[in-house]
Amino acid sequence: MKNLLLLFVFSAFATFSIAQGASSAKAHTPENEGWMLYLEEAYAESKKTGKPIMANFTGSDWCGWCKKLTKSVFVHKEFQDWADDNVVLLELDYPRRKKLSSDLTEQNKGLQQAFRVSGFPTIWVFHLDKDDTGQFNIDPLGKTGYSKTVGEFTKGVDQMIAKKKKAE
Repeated sequence: MKNLLLLFVFSAFATFSIAQGASSAKAHTPENEGWMLYLEEAYAESKKTGKPIMANFTGSDWCGWCKKLTKSVFVHKEFQDWADDNVVLLELDYPRRKKLSSDLTEQNKGLQQAFRVSGFPTIWVFHLDKDDTGQFNIDPLGKTGYSKTVGEFTKGVDQMIAKKKKAE
């Protein structure tokens, strides 16, 4: 995959998101333990650890394949242990029955557009940087979707990460 650099103007919203993040996160929690809801939070953790962000674009309350992916991969200890060592987890939810805060809805909508996500589940793995103007620069490593097993899923993501390291 060619190394693409997507630009995502996010500075004004990011400031609002940080200010609102603490109260909004209490209103909505991630579907699975260990996942973050806010890009700013995932960005900070990624910068601290050097790990790429793995974003799960999901329709948690309506998407059958998303629910299957959660049951076959994300809830297992094997996946959670792998994720702790390899990626920063970011849940980007697009529910139909439950309500997200307006800042979370705006963030997720913007990221869906930036990554051109048209189907669920879609999992993007990427590095993120921020320039002096507060604009995020997204360096995508790759994307995937449903996998039947933890091993199949993590092998695919490991290959994305390794390919990027090899190219550097």
